Amino acid sequence: MLTHPQFDPVALQIGPLAIRWYGLMYLVAFTQFLLLGRMRIAQRQPGQPLYGLTGKDIEDLMFYGVLGAVIGGRLGHVLFYGLPYYLSNPLHIFYVWEGGMAFHGGLVGVLLSCALFARRHGLKWLDLMDFVAPLVPLGLAAGRLGNFINGELWGRVTDVPWGMVFPQSGSMLPRHPSQLYELAAEGLLMFVVLWLYSRRPRPTGAVSGLFLLGYGLCRFLVEYVREPDDGFWGPFTAGQALTLPMLVFGAWLMWRAGRGAGAQERTAP
Repeated sequence: MLTHPQFDPVALQIGPLAIRWYGLMYLVAFTQFLLLGRMRIAQRQPGQPLYGLTGKDIEDLMFYGVLGAVIGGRLGHVLFYGLPYYLSNPLHIFYVWEGGMAFHGGLVGVLLSCALFARRHGLKWLDLMDFVAPLVPLGLAAGRLGNFINGELWGRVTDVPWGMVFPQSGSMLPRHPSQLYELAAEGLLMFVVLWLYSRRPRPTGAVSGLFLLGYGLCRFLVEYVREPDDGFWGPFTAGQALTLPMLVFGAWLMWRAGRGAGAQERTAP
């Protein structure tokens, strides 16, 4: 039986300034977005959508994405998982450095911020989302590592050999280290799949659809071993219920992309 290492949540203390691991994970996520975005630009060929994007555009896009992810993620956590607590402690809504971000809320925030970026730059929103999708999983992996360091979002009680005790859970029973499962599945695996898939030209919406389907499936399955954040919504956990629209929309996008590609092949001379 393993025991969570109980990391100090403060990674570095400089006088009164405390730099927390969770905040550092956000810095890692945003840095990899810039680096991978520049690599995506270098890989694109003339004639492909968004070929004219520059490194400066990626910096601007990250700014929009940061605002969308932080505001949407925090509001999603407040609304979906902790509304009674935050109604009693409204100032804690702003304590983002202590953790407490909801992926689904962050996703909505990023979609809206990217829509604003696309409109201001005269781009097609779905082309932009296809460009952005492969840049996201490693950032998610960094976030899950932050969850593990904080000892939060632990899994359900288990008897598997790698079960881990999370004292923060209030019990000394071994649990699934579900944060690490999500790091591996939603982060590393999804990055490899999306990065390789997007290296070749794909119909508009195909890369975005694969991201939604892939993440949705990984999250839906991991929820079976993750302690529910806020109980069950009917037969599903809150995370599973919020993931269902992603699966449906992702499947529709891939079907639409495949249908469009088939129509082009039939009309090609």
